Amino acid sequence: MWVIIVILPAVQNEFNVDRGSASLPFTLTMIGFALGNYFIGKAADKFNISSVLFVSAIALCFLFILAAQSNSIIFLSLVQAIIGFWTATCFAPLISNISLWFSKRRGLAVALIASGNYFSGSIWPFLLQDVLNEQGWRSVYWVLAVAIILIMAPLSFALKPKISMEPISQTDKFLQNRPGSIQLSGKNLQLLLGVAGLGCCVAMSMPQVHIVAFCVDLGFGDTVGGQMLSLMLMGGVVSRLISGVLADKIGGVKTLLLGSSLQCMALFLYLPFSDMTSLYIVSLIFGLSQGGIVPSYAVIVREYLPAKEAGARIGFVLMMTVCGMSLGGWMSGWIYDLTGSYTTALWNGILWNFLNIAVVLTLLPKRLSIKKSTH
Repeated sequence: MWVIIVILPAVQNEFNVDRGSASLPFTLTMIGFALGNYFIGKAADKFNISSVLFVSAIALCFLFILAAQSNSIIFLSLVQAIIGFWTATCFAPLISNISLWFSKRRGLAVALIASGNYFSGSIWPFLLQDVLNEQGWRSVYWVLAVAIILIMAPLSFALKPKISMEPISQTDKFLQNRPGSIQLSGKNLQLLLGVAGLGCCVAMSMPQVHIVAFCVDLGFGDTVGGQMLSLMLMGGVVSRLISGVLADKIGGVKTLLLGSSLQCMALFLYLPFSDMTSLYIVSLIFGLSQGGIVPSYAVIVREYLPAKEAGARIGFVLMMTVCGMSLGGWMSGWIYDLTGSYTTALWNGILWNFLNIAVVLTLLPKRLSIKKSTH
């Protein structure tokens, strides 16, 4: 899912389009990814995870080969939308599945699985950079097509297809009987988390989506930008693991608020710095600050809503976070085209981050109590 960011400058040059148009493939990738989180998440509630993963691997192999044949930015964008849909299989469906297997250490388990795509984004830019520089972005897509069929397809059969829901029913009864004074239906909690997810990820997308292009503008080149993206995502892996442990101790809502606040402060650090060394440091700080935000939503859903709805509920909330990434990725490119710099785009992200914090604060003062009707 991250490869489109790494090849963005190359695609922009080949198709001779502006920055906003070059961001369109990423935007549609995120839209597809958002829809996939919800619909494949619902499918994972009904079918076994192994079958869903195997079908996804076959589809992605074919789609990356198809995308490599693109002759226009529009065709590439449309294929990327379908690629985004199937890449979602390895996010919300896997996260919801692992959440069913754990109770005591659920936060850490969720964080480990959620770290997979960040860890991938931290190593693949290094592995593919020589291919990109010497053979172009189309060859990168062929390499990924082969890697998916050789790695993802066989591993899909290593996962246990189903877990018995009987042991989970006792936990669900306990969660539904929690004391508290904030009465919310499951639907309303889901909607609030969705709004919060939209806000935090519009903010998150500006550095993640545009760091490579930003470095090219500053004259550092796409290699340096790819390294900063990798550093950012590796910091996100560390942050997610720490946040998982923290969520097991203080709960998902407080962990979410902490991560959102740290992300907002990290965004402010991008405003005064434009030299290479400072941007490396700020990118690492940004990764360390925001990595635990998205897994916190899944932890909150599992803390307060029934396990049988995990795939659909987590899928919806994570769909909204991805919509935020998609909207923010396009919005930052559009603001850049209007203003000629990323400063205003950063301020736009900061304001969206404030929206996220405001929503989370409404859930914080007292323990949530979910009404037994969750629809």
